[in-house]
Amino acid sequence: MLTGSDQPLAGKVALITGGGRGIGRAIALAYANAGADIAVVARTQSQLDEVVGAVTSHGRSAIGLACDVTDYDAVKDMASAFRAVFDRLDILVNNAGGNLDQRSILDSDPEVWTGGIELNLYSAYFVSRELLPLMIETGGGKVINMSSNLGRSPGPGVYRVGKAAMWMFTQSLSMEVWQHDIDVNELIPGPVETFLTRGLMKVGETPTFAASERVKPPEDVAPLALWLATQPKGGPTGQSFSIARRPI
Repeated sequence: MLTGSDQPLAGKVALITGGGRGIGRAIALAYANAGADIAVVARTQSQLDEVVGAVTSHGRSAIGLACDVTDYDAVKDMASAFRAVFDRLDILVNNAGGNLDQRSILDSDPEVWTGGIELNLYSAYFVSRELLPLMIETGGGKVINMSSNLGRSPGPGVYRVGKAAMWMFTQSLSMEVWQHDIDVNELIPGPVETFLTRGLMKVGETPTFAASERVKPPEDVAPLALWLATQPKGGPTGQSFSIARRPI
C-alpha cells in the first residue's frame, strides 16, 4: 500500500464502469492504492461488493453502483446516487464494453449487433453526459476510454465498429471539454485474459491473431491507466495510448 507523498491520487475521486471484474477491477484497486476514493459501476452486485471490500480494506472510501450502463434512465439514477455520496469527480474510466460476436453484417442478429454498439459506445456517452458536469464544477479531471486495436482495422463483428466509434468519441469529446481542464484519452490494452476472453486467451500465451503479442493479466493494464490519471493539467488529450505489441 502506497502512503503519503507516494499516493499521487490522494484527495481524488474516480468512477470506473465495468468495475466489478477484470480490467475495471484492476484499475479500481490501483487507483485506491494511489490514494483515490472509488466508485465502481457494474450490473452484478456481488462483484461490486467484493471490489468495494477490497478498496475499503486499503483505507479508502468506496461505493458500488449497480447499473446497466446501456440504459440511459439507469445511468441518470446512477449519477444521482454517485452525487449523493461524493461531491466531486476527478477521474472517469469508461471501461464497460464487450460483445465478441464475430458474425458478418449479413449474418448478424440485429439485436446482438445494436446491443454491441450500445455497450461499446452508448455507455460511454451516457455516463460522460451525466457526470462531466460535476467534473466541470469541481475544476476538471481525466476521462479514460477503454478501446481496442480492432477499432482500427476492418473485419467481422460489431465490436470493431463500436471501438472505432469510441475513438472518434474520444477525439470529439476532448475538443469539447479541454477548456474546462478535462483531458480525454483512449487506452488500448491489447490482448488480456478476462472473463469475456477466457477460453480464447490465456495469460503468457501468444494469441492466434498476432505473433508479436502476449496475453496479459488485467493488472498489467493498471499502470498505464494510473499514468493517464496522474498527468498534470495541460497534458495530452484526444490521444490514444497503447500497451499492445503491434501497431495500432
